[in-house]
Amino acid sequence: MFENTTHLIAAQEPIVSVKPIAVPSNARGTALQLRISAPTSGTDLPVILFSHGFGESMDGYGPLTDWWASHGFVVLQPTYLDSRSVGLTDEDPRRAGIWRQRANDAIRILDHLGEILDTVPGLRERTDTTRIAAAGHSFGGQTTGILLGLGVVDPDTGDIVYSPDERVRAGVLMATAGRGSDLSPFAAEHFPFMNPVFDRMTAPALVVLGDKDDSPLSTRGPDWSADPYTDSPGEKHLLTLHGGEHSLGGIPGYDVRETTDENPAMVRQLRETAAAFLLHALHLDDTHWESAQRSLSGNGTDLARMESKQ
Repeated sequence: MFENTTHLIAAQEPIVSVKPIAVPSNARGTALQLRISAPTSGTDLPVILFSHGFGESMDGYGPLTDWWASHGFVVLQPTYLDSRSVGLTDEDPRRAGIWRQRANDAIRILDHLGEILDTVPGLRERTDTTRIAAAGHSFGGQTTGILLGLGVVDPDTGDIVYSPDERVRAGVLMATAGRGSDLSPFAAEHFPFMNPVFDRMTAPALVVLGDKDDSPLSTRGPDWSADPYTDSPGEKHLLTLHGGEHSLGGIPGYDVRETTDENPAMVRQLRETAAAFLLHALHLDDTHWESAQRSLSGNGTDLARMESKQ
């Protein structure tokens, strides 16, 4: 898909990754750390802020993030407080507000983007900091959605909390939560903050689901993860991966315990379609996105199909 392009590196380019990078966060109680990855060449590079799923860390999702970096994106991967690597106990008072802390961490990273880029010599000069997108998997999809305008019903007050960031111009939400009214009893008890409201999520977004992702968090089945597409206004696209379970073919990593549906071809489809969408949404290139829409519309292919709305 990405041959002969002016905005993505045509052939896979070597990348450089630096970790851990500490971001000032005195009120957080635990250092905010992230990994940054970027191609070793190229200029005017757009940025992807990637949010991991519940319990994961900056060390995961290489099948996505390394590939995006090798094809022309600067990828930021924070480790949020729910990561197993942080080791918060169930009794830690920060657990209840983890959804809000994630959004605060993401915004803090953007506030310090210049200093973060400076950790890789010359990268600040090669990065276009006006073109920022977000992407996230599972709980990271909700974090991404918040930056795009998604609201969360605060389980303590019942108020809808909105924390959009206008610096984030588009996003990719993968295998993420739908309406809170369809939470399973277990999820409603343990994850009451998975209660999103999509009425103000106006930024362009690609929503991705696996049609075999029968999440125990919902009583609805796989189409629960389509709610960010169906319920939000503005330009939205829904990519359905045939046979995809929650790992969507192995995006957290091919040999990790979360991957129950290993399928490298599915991962390739997802990461290339996402990259094409982000180039389109960031007003860099429409060629690859138009090609993806032609091949995936209608009945699509054996791997995937896509529908869109404005």
